[in-house]
Amino acid sequence: MREKRKNLKQALAKGKLIKIVGAHNGLTAKLVEEAGFDGVWASGFEISTSHAVPDANILTMSDFLNASSEMANVTSVPVIADCDTGFGNANNVMHMVKKYEAAGVAAVCIEDKKFPKVNSFISGRQELASILEFSGKVMAAKSVQTSEDFMVFARVEALIAGWGIDEALKRAQAYFEAGADGIFIHSKSKQPDEIINFCKAWKKKSPLLICPTTYHIAEAEMKELGVNIVIYANQAMRSAIKSIKETLDYMKEKGTQGLNSQIVAMDEVFRLQG
Repeated sequence: MREKRKNLKQALAKGKLIKIVGAHNGLTAKLVEEAGFDGVWASGFEISTSHAVPDANILTMSDFLNASSEMANVTSVPVIADCDTGFGNANNVMHMVKKYEAAGVAAVCIEDKKFPKVNSFISGRQELASILEFSGKVMAAKSVQTSEDFMVFARVEALIAGWGIDEALKRAQAYFEAGADGIFIHSKSKQPDEIINFCKAWKKKSPLLICPTTYHIAEAEMKELGVNIVIYANQAMRSAIKSIKETLDYMKEKGTQGLNSQIVAMDEVFRLQG
């Protein structure tokens, strides 16, 4: 567990582009590792989706923690846990860090929305916490970690809320000064312009994380912009849903005749189970 945290921190120090993919359980985390990615994003969105509930703090911290712990236990790559707003106030954040660190997670990420949050890609209410309140959460999180390699990333939602790049930069600076190990800048724009402009203005002050879901930036350009971690947070889940629906539609129409050639063999399932 310690080695995975150290590996993530060392990779950041080397300046390589770290590629992380979202997962929601041990199986998907194992597939991410076997595909050759650098780590796993224990995605709040994917975990919520796997329970068929909205990504709006419906599940408890224990639900997310159990899933993250499961991912950490079956992989040899670092797991970064998406912890939404920290599950409450600064006291909740401190409790959360203790639990996630003990579970073998390499890093946690908290976002500067008010609790309960709403998924960033849902239109409507996107309320942000004050800079002072969220900076306090970052400081609280860093104050209780026991491993020097454990990291806390601060996710800035100003662009999501429509508050603009100046507000995003102001918040990022405050969270950096509060001790965040990296800044996660988030956008739901279909074009990458505001992310590119933020990255250029940030000038590599700290490790930078992005999550291209609605926009696209080539990985070579990410490195030039100073991006350290790219999180492909939900594509695997969306692909799984499409594949399952296609298989169910096939069986509804044709039964299982010819299906085995389109799905993995049982031996592959057994291999993944160990």
